[in-house]
Amino acid sequence: MGTSVQSPIAKPDSNRFQKIELISHLNEPLELQVLPEGDVLFIERTGALKLFKAAINKVKVLANLPVFHDLEDGLLGLVIDPDFPSNRFIYLFYSPLGEKEEQRVSRFYLGPDALDLKSEKILLEIPTQRKECCHSAGSLAFGPDKNLYIAVGDNTNPHNAGYYNSIDERPGRAFWDAQRTAGNTNDLRGKILRIKPEPDGSVSIPVGNLFPVNTPNTRPEIYAMGARNPYRITVDSLTGWLYWGDVGQNTINNPARGPVSYDEFHQAKKPGFFGWPYFAGDNQPYADFDFATDQIGPFFNPQKPENNSPNNTGLATLPPAESAFIWYSYDESQNFKNLGTGGKSPIAGPFFHSQFYQQQPVWVKTPRKFPEYYNGKWFIAEWMRDWINVVTLDETGKLVDIERFMPSAKFDHPIDLEFGPDGALYVLEYGTGWFAHNQNARLSRIDYVAGNRPPVAKINASKTAGAVPLTVAFSAAESFDYDKNDKLTYAWQLVNPEEKLATEPETNYQFKQPGLYTIRLTVTDDHGLSATQDLKIETGNERPAVNIAFGGNETFYWNQKAKTYQVQVQDREDGSLATGKIAPQAVLVTVNLADMGTDLTLLAQDQEKQATLYLHPGQQLIKQSDCLGCHQEKTKSIGPSWQQVASRYPENEKTIETLTQKIRQGGNGNWGEAAMSAHPQLKAPEIFQMVKYILNLKKEPTANNQLPVKGTFVPDSKAEGLYVFRAVYQDKGFNAAPAQVGQTTHVLRNALVKAISCEELSGVTRYNNSYIRFPAQKSFISFQNMDLTGIASLKVAFDATFPCTLSVRLDQPDGVEIGSLKLQPAAKPAENKNITATISTWTEQELKLKPLSGKHHLYLVATDIQAGATGSNYLSLNTIYFLPPRGNSL
Repeated sequence: MGTSVQSPIAKPDSNRFQKIELISHLNEPLELQVLPEGDVLFIERTGALKLFKAAINKVKVLANLPVFHDLEDGLLGLVIDPDFPSNRFIYLFYSPLGEKEEQRVSRFYLGPDALDLKSEKILLEIPTQRKECCHSAGSLAFGPDKNLYIAVGDNTNPHNAGYYNSIDERPGRAFWDAQRTAGNTNDLRGKILRIKPEPDGSVSIPVGNLFPVNTPNTRPEIYAMGARNPYRITVDSLTGWLYWGDVGQNTINNPARGPVSYDEFHQAKKPGFFGWPYFAGDNQPYADFDFATDQIGPFFNPQKPENNSPNNTGLATLPPAESAFIWYSYDESQNFKNLGTGGKSPIAGPFFHSQFYQQQPVWVKTPRKFPEYYNGKWFIAEWMRDWINVVTLDETGKLVDIERFMPSAKFDHPIDLEFGPDGALYVLEYGTGWFAHNQNARLSRIDYVAGNRPPVAKINASKTAGAVPLTVAFSAAESFDYDKNDKLTYAWQLVNPEEKLATEPETNYQFKQPGLYTIRLTVTDDHGLSATQDLKIETGNERPAVNIAFGGNETFYWNQKAKTYQVQVQDREDGSLATGKIAPQAVLVTVNLADMGTDLTLLAQDQEKQATLYLHPGQQLIKQSDCLGCHQEKTKSIGPSWQQVASRYPENEKTIETLTQKIRQGGNGNWGEAAMSAHPQLKAPEIFQMVKYILNLKKEPTANNQLPVKGTFVPDSKAEGLYVFRAVYQDKGFNAAPAQVGQTTHVLRNALVKAISCEELSGVTRYNNSYIRFPAQKSFISFQNMDLTGIASLKVAFDATFPCTLSVRLDQPDGVEIGSLKLQPAAKPAENKNITATISTWTEQELKLKPLSGKHHLYLVATDIQAGATGSNYLSLNTIYFLPPRGNSL
C-alpha cells in the first residue's frame, strides 16, 4: 500500500492558509504534540515541559526536569502514547543529571495540571560520552503498530581537519570516530531504534528489526543504523514507513576524500544501514583515511561496507548501504527542486491523511483542516533555510514532486511540525539564535480557510506620537479581502478607555490627555467574518524634527571633493540644536557607504524606540541570510560574535579577501572546532558588504562611522555607491510621556552614474547588464528626483553606429529640453556594425545644460535614429557624469 499519488485536485491558493501565532518568546522549543482536546504539549531543551491551553491562550509549566543541557543534550524528545486518552502516558527523551553519562527514554503519567515525575518508568538507557560535542538527536515517534521509534545521534566530535567523515582511529581519538557508534552494530548511537512499550512499563523487541534478538555483537533495538544526527523522525501512519532528516557534515569539497557535504531526508520501508560515516547522498563513498599518516586509502564499497575500526565492538561486515531519499548541499540542488541554498538542517515533518479528520472536534468553532489536495503528502522543513515544503509520493513510495508551502510566510527556524486532531498544522519555531532564548521562538498554528476568507485589516495613521491636543487621521484604505466580491464594513474603537468611534474607512480623533492609547480597527465582510488590527498612540510629547542640510547640490557627491553639511534638530519640549538647548553629543550622526543595489526602503522598524533605523547594507544582508543561526553581534553562539571577529582581524584588503573566501567556501579551526557552512549562493559584492559591516563594529564610539553635527565630509577616492547619512535624536520625554525619537536619512549618490541604474525606461534594452542600448526613435531612460543645482553639463560615454541626437528633458519624455548633443560614431558604421557583448572603447562628449536648481526627473531621449538596412542602427550609452558645479559649493 502506498502513501500518495499526484493529486488531480487543483492546488489551493496560498492565501487560504493563515498562520496564527499562539505564543512566542519560548526558550529553545524542540518538539510538540497536540492533545485530543486541542491543547499543545511541548518541550524546551533546558528541561521545561509546557502546555499551551488553547481555550485561554496561555501557557502552563507542567514540569521542569533536571537535565544536563550542555553540548547538545537536554530535554530532547516528546511523544504521547497511542492510547493517551485512556492512559495519559507520555514519553520523554532526556539527558539526566549525574555522573552517569547517558540518554534516557522514559514513560511518565501526565496529570491534568502537572507531570507526575514519580511515575517514571525507564524504558531505555543509552550510554553516551559528555566530553566532546556533538549530535544527540532525541526525536520520538510511534508507528501505527504502536512501536516506539527513537532517534539517537552519533555522539561524535565532527570537527576533524577539513570536516570530512568522522573516522579518526588514532589512539585517544575514539570520540572523533563515528565507526564506534553509527557504524557499530553493537551500539545504540547513530541509530533509529524501535521498541515496544508494554503496559507495565517494560519493553519488548518487535519482530523485524535489523538484527534478530541474540545475534552476537549486535543490539536488537536497532532498526536503522548509519545515521549522523537524525534530528526529526516521523512514521507514516498508513504505511508504517519511517522517515527522518539527517544533519550532514560541512565537508570541504575534495574528490580525493569523498563527496561534498550533504544533508539528507531518508525513507526506510524496512530496516537497514543508511551510510554514515562511509557514504553520503546517493551512496557516494568516502575514502578510507589514516589520520596518523595523512594517507588516503581506497573508497568504501556501499555494497559491502566494512568497519575495521579498533573502536568497533560490533560486526565488521555491515549490511549494504541504503541511498538517501533526498539529498542536497549548500548550492542549488541539481537533483531536487525547491530546496534553496545556504546552511542546511533538514526537519522531517508529518504526513497528512485526510480520512483522519473527517469529523471535526467539538472544540473547533470554524473548520480549519487542510484540503484534500494534501492527502497522503509529506510535510518537510528546513531549519536553516526557513521553509516548509510538501513532498508528493507515488503508490510505491517514490518521489514525484517537491513544492513550496506558503512561500510568502515567514518562518524563524521551524524545528517541529505536527498535524492536530483538527487537521491544522502546528509549527514550533526555534527562533534566530542557536542556544538562545529568542523573542521569535514561537508556537504557531496554520489553518486552512475553505470557503469565505476573513478580510485583512490594516491601519495607517498620520501620526503615532505627539503633544496634546493631538489630532490623528486614521485610514483603513489598505484593508482588503481576498474574496473580491465581499463588501467590507469598518468599525473604529478606542480601547483604553473604551469608546466607539466612526464606522467609515477613515476617521479623525483628537487625544486631549497624555498617555498610551490603543486604536482598534475591525473590518468585517458581508458573511460576518472579521479581522482586527491594533495601533499604539503615545500622546504628551512631540516627536523631534530632524534634518540634514547640505551645502550646494543635495543629490551627488564627487570623489575626494568636500561636502558641507549641518544637522538641524527642533523639539517642542527640549528646544533646538541651534540655540544650544540640545547638546551636540545627544545627536547621533552616522554615514555609511552602501552598494548601489541597496533597497533603501528596507528600513527596520524599532517599535520600542518608535524610530526607523537604517541598516548598514551588510547588516541587512546578514539579517536576510542564515548567519544569525550561528552568530550574534555581541554574544558568542555556535560561532564567534561579530565583535569578536572584528577585534581579531585588521580592516584591510587581505582580511576582506580571506573572510570572503571563508564565507563562500566554509571552513573550520579558526574559532575552535565548530565549522562554518559554505555559502556559494552569496555574491562577492554581498559578502564584501557583510564583511565591511562586521569589521566596522570595532570602531568607536558607534557601530558605524560617526560624524559631528556640523562639518565637512570628504568622500573616498574609490567610492562608487551610495553615502547614507543618518541623524537621530531621542528627546528627554515630557512629564509622564515617554521619550520620542526623531530621525532623518539622506542619500548622496556618485556623480558618475551608470545608464543601467535608471529608474524608468522605454524602448531600450539593458544590454549584457552593462549598458543601455537605444534602438528606436524616442526611446528613453530616466532618473528620478535629481538635484540639478549648479550642474552645468553632462559628460556621456557612448557608442553610436550612426549620427544621432541625445536630448535631455525635464520631468517627462516630451518635457522642456534643457540640452541636446549630436553624437558621432567613432568609426564608419560599416566597420562598427557588429558590436558584440561588450564595447572596449567608449567615446566621451560633453553636453551643456541650461542653468537649473532644485530636483527634477531627468529624461535622456534618443532622437534622429534612422532605421538601418538590417535594423542595426542604434545608440549605446554607458555612463553619465554630472560635472561638478563651477564656483559653487558642492
